[in-house]
Amino acid sequence: MNFAEIPWIAKHIELYKSDPEEAHMWDSSVAGGPGPLPTLLLTTTGRKSGEKRLAPLLYGNVGDSYAIIASKGGMPTHPHWYSNLLEKPECDLMVGALAVSARAREAEGEERERIWKQMCEMYPPYVDYQKATERGIPVVVLDPVA
Repeated sequence: MNFAEIPWIAKHIELYKSDPEEAHMWDSSVAGGPGPLPTLLLTTTGRKSGEKRLAPLLYGNVGDSYAIIASKGGMPTHPHWYSNLLEKPECDLMVGALAVSARAREAEGEERERIWKQMCEMYPPYVDYQKATERGIPVVVLDPVA
């Protein structure tokens, strides 16, 4: 299933397109979170279709970069956007009204643990998502490029 086919996600994408400042802070309480949290709009290139794919995602700041979590709610498979980034790590972001070109990489080791902790403190359901799946949930860093 395409991420944008899920009604509340489609609504968030449309809001990001029409009013990125409003869309930036998402009310995570609908998904068990603590309330308004920062989101970005990730644009990847479909690894099979070659088409642009949009996904609104929670993020955390890591220096000048952005961290996102490939949780897919604890499902047994990775989200499509993550698989797309493995194939083509170049991507575009909207962080509020700020447009950013970035290159994705998976955090590993101490960096992964530090970011995972940061993101779980921001959005505690990630802990339950990890418990629900046998796969290691990837932590992805989006490094801005010129």
